[in-house]
Amino acid sequence: MKTRLIAIMMLAAIGTAAASEPVKHSKSTDMETLELTSEWDKVFPESDKVDHTKVTFHNRYGITLAADLYKPENSSGRLAAIAVCGPYGAVKEQVSGLYAQTLAERGFLTIAFDPSFYGESGGTPRCLTSPEISTDDFSAAIDYLLTRDDVDSDKIGIIGICGWGGFALNAAANDPRIKATVTSTMYDMSRVNANGYFDSMSADDRYNLRVQLNDRRTEEYRSGEYERDGGVVDPVPEDAPLFVRQYHDYYKTSRGYHRRSPNSNDGLNKLNSLAFINMPILTYINEIRNPVLMIHGAEAHSRYFSEDAFKRLTGDNKELLIIPGACHVDLYDNLAVIPFDRIESFFRKSFGDSDK
Repeated sequence: MKTRLIAIMMLAAIGTAAASEPVKHSKSTDMETLELTSEWDKVFPESDKVDHTKVTFHNRYGITLAADLYKPENSSGRLAAIAVCGPYGAVKEQVSGLYAQTLAERGFLTIAFDPSFYGESGGTPRCLTSPEISTDDFSAAIDYLLTRDDVDSDKIGIIGICGWGGFALNAAANDPRIKATVTSTMYDMSRVNANGYFDSMSADDRYNLRVQLNDRRTEEYRSGEYERDGGVVDPVPEDAPLFVRQYHDYYKTSRGYHRRSPNSNDGLNKLNSLAFINMPILTYINEIRNPVLMIHGAEAHSRYFSEDAFKRLTGDNKELLIIPGACHVDLYDNLAVIPFDRIESFFRKSFGDSDK
């Protein structure tokens, strides 16, 4: 009886929605006007094997996202496509762009996008992340790719790096249009915000954090201004953990510094943690049916995020690849470590192109 009642209620809701007048919108007028750089300002060299252009698209919250599109030079027909984002606090001119350009050299059409509130993308306040909106940005990238005549709609995948690895898994659980998912050096942002590193926080610690953050929220509402967390610490304290030093070596040096990167500069919104504490983003990853490849460094402080998430995946099309000797940031830009051969073969196999 209860099941029947639920079904009747759902049908009634669907009927009401169908009877309503659809709300039309203009893509051209709804899109924010973004100021996009025209010069090559990436932290990696430009490839002569791909064509590079700037593109924009919007998510369902009306935020316009900026992306770098990489396409194999002299390619034709419909191509398999991959959308890339991350790491957490980075921009498309850093790690995601390197992944996208490298995979375009291998025959894929790729986009590396700035998420909402970051870099050249729209959205206010700036330097914000959201369990829902940050996840939806991946689906918005799928929306965009599906409108392109040069993309094979049955062969679209995503790559999420660091914190965007968790968002990628969440997106894959919610969006079956994502035919294959790769995570690299993945962070579970809900877990680390609610429990601290290595699950060291107690319920009292969590409560005290909520008090602190909500006091800050009151102050920001009164002042009309918000604070940022300062980004990667600089200079590095002598007693800083090794992984903090490794982050500094990427974000704060010529190796990976970028002027629009929150991690390289003043950091993210201090109140980012609030939403993640109460909203675990990996709740339904056991329901992902399409292939998943999770990659992590054996020496990464964050390795446990991937290992524990992988245990929750189901099906025989899920893989965990641990890279010997690699730390967290090795998978940002170390071309001798990032397993691009394996990533390419994974996508080819997932798309039914294993013979290529």
